Amino acid sequence: MTPKKIETYDATLRDGMQGEGMSLTAAEKVRVVRKLDELGVDLIEAGFPGSNPKDLELFELLAGEQLTHSQIAAFGMTRRRDVAAEDDPALQILAECFAPVCTIVGKTWRLHLEKVVRVTPEENLELIRDSVAFLVGAGKRVIYDAEHFFDSFREDPEYSVACLRAAAVAGAERVVLCDTNGSSLPHQIGAATRAVREQLGSEILVGIHCHNDMEVAVANSLAAVAEGATQVQGTMNGIGERTGNANLVTLIANLQVPLGYDLIGAERLTRLTEIAHFVDELLNQNPDPAAAWVGRSAFAHKGGLHVAGVRADASTFEHNAPELVGNERELLVSELAGKHTILEKASAAGIAMDDAAAARVVERVKDLEHQGYQYEAADGSFELLLRQEAGDYEPLFRLESWRVIVEQRADGKVETEATVKVWLDGERYVQTAEGNGPVNALDAALRAAIVQVHPHLASVELVNFKVRILDEAHGTDAVTRVFIDASDGSAVWGSTGVHENVIAASWQALVDSLAFAEQGAARRRRSGAEAPS
Repeated sequence: MTPKKIETYDATLRDGMQGEGMSLTAAEKVRVVRKLDELGVDLIEAGFPGSNPKDLELFELLAGEQLTHSQIAAFGMTRRRDVAAEDDPALQILAECFAPVCTIVGKTWRLHLEKVVRVTPEENLELIRDSVAFLVGAGKRVIYDAEHFFDSFREDPEYSVACLRAAAVAGAERVVLCDTNGSSLPHQIGAATRAVREQLGSEILVGIHCHNDMEVAVANSLAAVAEGATQVQGTMNGIGERTGNANLVTLIANLQVPLGYDLIGAERLTRLTEIAHFVDELLNQNPDPAAAWVGRSAFAHKGGLHVAGVRADASTFEHNAPELVGNERELLVSELAGKHTILEKASAAGIAMDDAAAARVVERVKDLEHQGYQYEAADGSFELLLRQEAGDYEPLFRLESWRVIVEQRADGKVETEATVKVWLDGERYVQTAEGNGPVNALDAALRAAIVQVHPHLASVELVNFKVRILDEAHGTDAVTRVFIDASDGSAVWGSTGVHENVIAASWQALVDSLAFAEQGAARRRRSGAEAPS
């Protein structure tokens, strides 16, 4: 039996950009379009051409794009109340733009007719009919978004359906039910969608557009599909105004994997995690680790019982295989972990470890986490800990001392200087460096000392730095935990440090980040591979 096709409609570039802090240049939006095309999204709503200089530039750029699957949809509204459709400048822009699809939004709720557009219900139906008919006459495929449909349906179901019928009769290829305020629950969405399908008949296609104000946008969209909607609208990672839109990433995975609908195909589905993270990174926001399906923690296991279960049969604690969406399983290290997790981590790092050593690591981790350490995001520090217990660890250097001086002058300028004294291969190295802060200065001074013996470490860069206070009741003398992410250009690893002094905690994390890089270089040298340049 052929799976039922569900059309995917992405509104990231228009509705998503209405979210607080969301902004992309026209060129960046084109990059998103290319990725969505690679993912196999059917329709991409690019915005309203001509509404502002950025959208004007975007449509000019998109006109020259050769997409392999996706089609671009231009967005607009029904005609103004006192202007004929053919004379409405906004509709003329839609009719003249290159996009083959036009999505227009119209009013449905009597509250808006009275308070916003100030037209009668009959006049509103004319606005809908005229606008759709004009664009269809211009050769466009038209999708009609019924704004606030579900709010209207609860008050006046007959008029709500009349608005949809007006668009369909005028030639709209699909009518979309919009939960614009995010005020509906799944049972309400399902009942209303079922009623629409019964009254309009199967020949009129229905779509669903939900907002996440009550955190049920995905559930609401699934309820509509269950009642016959064949298009789902949403945004990548659920971004959008207020609390966001339905998360198209989650919708694609939910509909295609457990429910068996045809959306983007199995091969493209394996790129879902990659492309979801790409959009987050382009928006300069960290991907949500707890995001369903594509989050770093979506298939992460921490408890010893869970880890043992997953090792025996992944389905014991996983709803589906992470590989389906391009994600991967992660066995987290914590005080809850058992020796199976330790052995798995050691094996992955190429470290020979027996059960006794693994048991010692478990106890050591429990003690260190009690002190404030955490290794879930500090894979570099944890591998060093494993190597210490396995007897496969050589310190990067022997510390004599380090010192940091921070001076603020009367003119407001702040200068930071660090001095590091270390011993390597029996030689004493003393280096002083300036930086834009104590950690940067320490890094510069330490790097200047050790690269004389380990020149490959010059390529390691610190890419992220986080500080957290562990016991807030102690105020400024509280214990702090520092996380550092470092990269050699091809891999990224985390390290951690804990101390009452934030600089000392940072020093620990900094040293671990470089020691981990050196351990990797040593492994490559032993195996005959080259260290990264």
